[in-house]
Amino acid sequence: MPTKRLPDYYNNWSKLEELANGWKSKTLKQAFEEDNNRADRYSISAAGLHYDFSKNHIDEETLQQLTAVAEQANLKNAIKKLYRGDHVNNTEDRPALHTALRFNGEPQTEEQQAVSATLEKMGHLIDSVHSGEWKGYKGDRITDVVNIGIGGSDLGPRMVTKALTPFHTGHVKVHFVANIDGAEIHDVMSSLNAETTLFLVASKSFSTLETLENSLTARRWVLESGAQESDLAKHFVAISSKVDKAVEFGIDADNVYPIWDWVGGRYSLWSAIGMPIAFAVGIENFNKLRAGAAAMDAHFAEAPIERNIPALMGLLMFWYSNLMGTDTQAILPYAYHMQMLPAYLQQLEMESNGKSVTRDGELLDYQTGSIVWGTEGTNGQHSFHQLLHQGTTVVPIDFIATLKAHHPYDHQHKFLFANCLAQSQALLTGRDLATAETELRAQGASEEEVARLATHKVHPGNRPSSTIVMDTLKPETLGALIAAYEHKVYTLGVLWNINSYDQWGVELGKLLGTHVTTAIDTTDVPKDWDSSTQNLIKRFTEANKKL
Repeated sequence: MPTKRLPDYYNNWSKLEELANGWKSKTLKQAFEEDNNRADRYSISAAGLHYDFSKNHIDEETLQQLTAVAEQANLKNAIKKLYRGDHVNNTEDRPALHTALRFNGEPQTEEQQAVSATLEKMGHLIDSVHSGEWKGYKGDRITDVVNIGIGGSDLGPRMVTKALTPFHTGHVKVHFVANIDGAEIHDVMSSLNAETTLFLVASKSFSTLETLENSLTARRWVLESGAQESDLAKHFVAISSKVDKAVEFGIDADNVYPIWDWVGGRYSLWSAIGMPIAFAVGIENFNKLRAGAAAMDAHFAEAPIERNIPALMGLLMFWYSNLMGTDTQAILPYAYHMQMLPAYLQQLEMESNGKSVTRDGELLDYQTGSIVWGTEGTNGQHSFHQLLHQGTTVVPIDFIATLKAHHPYDHQHKFLFANCLAQSQALLTGRDLATAETELRAQGASEEEVARLATHKVHPGNRPSSTIVMDTLKPETLGALIAAYEHKVYTLGVLWNINSYDQWGVELGKLLGTHVTTAIDTTDVPKDWDSSTQNLIKRFTEANKKL
């Protein structure tokens, strides 16, 4: 089968390669020394975010050539297709209308009307629980809400709920269960009372293995506490397209909230899938989160490519992945409450763009889908930053920081922000051998010690990073940040000519998982399976034999 190459798409590819090679003989430090306005030149403010991409291996000519790539890929038209509901998810023949979940003003389209009705219904539910009007089977008010979901039905709501901790109303405590490992739901339920707990079952199909099994465990727990089957409707709400399955489970049909085919799971936190967020921070703050995303949607649609935050985020990773030889990116939020953002972005980027064929099913021979990882600062400085500064792998980094804190310890926030800037500065400038030698001598080291230690203290520098700053972490700025990364993913999908909205790669392992479960249950292990799988099943079966 013929394969597709990036030069097949872009007539300026040789020029891009020439520019990339040019950075082998110059450094970011030199670029700043030559241009006093570099930071202003390569910074953009929009939707409550300030994006400084000046510490990247770009110049005016590179930016022009990357913009030309976006033009050849027809990115602006692709954005229009996304927003108007064209079937950009071509393999599943459906639109990807997550932007319709956070529209401004009165609903205009059929999708927006459905969203508006669902949000209104959500608001009534949340108000009834917060006020104590909704009661459990013993007549007690609900004190705890447990979201049962996985993937997009867990990561987004869990991340946002944690990030917006300063905005929690305190009316209920919100918990999350995702893993099929029973340890998670056991740990969560061990601190709760069944009579005061409301479960949210988030599953489009109402058959996802992890969600279904955890929901059945929760159901048994409520019944074992003394509830009757007829009481289950007081303790379970569903977000699903399968009303019949939810009703069979024991959930009142009126308490089944829709999720639509035109919303991908990892883009769904703006829908009823985001109900745990609204339970934690209130429906007003949930709507502010949506408004922040809508502001970024408008920026992505209207700003020229060279001044467009999500488009530039995508173009920069295209530049590094396909022309500078990187295969990973670190997301480093210097904000404790954003500690789950890297995990959320792992799914958003890697499930969306981890593809090896084009939209038309042709094999491709270029890299797609960078490996995304990270943790909150300053914890990472005491673990993997060693590799970032002195390792042989170059990792483009997004630093994310707030100018103001929600807590009263301003002196600590000053140290936090200073560390964020210092890390990006150190990656930029590095420390050469002469500087390392001078510093050792200044510390009183002998010439023998200088000779022995200096090379160990050299930092190559010239390592790229971008910095995203917001005034404070609040629903609006968080919404804008998430939407920026969503649109970055779409930008890359357009540049790579891949479908960012399907995820067939998760199917095979899930299918084989059901076969392995059957083999364990029946002890009938197919002889044509690999010997490793056969032996491990045997060990598991023997370890769990009932005496």
